[in-house]
This record gives sequence, structure tokens and C-alpha cells, in this order.
Amino acid sequence: MPRFVVVFDTNVLFSAIGWAGTPRRCLDLAQGGAMDAITCEPIMEELAAKLGRKLAFSDRQVLETTLHLMRFMRPVAITGTMTGLCADPKDDMVLECALAASATHVVSGDKKHLLALRQFRGIPIISPAELERVVAPGTP
Repeated sequence: MPRFVVVFDTNVLFSAIGWAGTPRRCLDLAQGGAMDAITCEPIMEELAAKLGRKLAFSDRQVLETTLHLMRFMRPVAITGTMTGLCADPKDDMVLECALAASATHVVSGDKKHLLALRQFRGIPIISPAELERVVAPGTP
């Protein structure tokens, strides 16, 4: 079976940290080694800002959370020069990260923008539920 190399959109990471459910199970699968999870500095910066702003995390909580993620997520460098890839400019970094990492999948909960693309340059864009079905079939 080919190895899954996954880039999680910020909204999936945010949901996984803030609540239980499918995004959290997907992150747990990544932490357990069922797939390679990839990220980049701009995704982590956006996540840090959202944790502070929307979940009222203290600076220390934000740092601890991002450090925890970086224990099992591999960072790749992106230039930020790939623009106009998606209707939402903030999603360009996710797509550029996926290309830089040679990802097999982008995982997003963004139905309006990323999921609507369905794929980007041959990389499927799927929901957390779809990822769970392909990585861990039979999981509720």
C-alpha cells in the first residue's frame, strides 16, 4: 500500500485541537504514524493566530500546541510566490505546501474553496471523513 503524505488545512488542525471528532481522529492517525503529516510555517502561523483569537489560548498554550504538532508533522519550506491558485488567497499556502511536499492528499473542511476544487495538479483534496475512510477503513 502506498504511503499517505498529507497536508492538513488550517481549519482541520484548528478543529482537531478545539473539538473531538473526525479531524481529531485524523490527527491521531498522523501522530500514530498511519501517514506522513506535512506542514509549513505559514500554516502554523495561521493556526497559532486562530488559537489565540478564537479559542482564547494563551501564548504559552499556543506554543505548547504548535510544538506538540511539530513532533510528528514534517515542515517543508514554501516561498509564498504561488498565488491565485484558489479563490481564497489564504488557501494558496496549503496548495503550495502540498506541491513542495509531493503530498498524496490535501485534507480540508473548506467546502466553499478547497474541497470545491476536488484536486490540484493531481493531488486529491478530501475531507477528514474521506481521509479516515482511506487510511483506516472500518473506523467509525
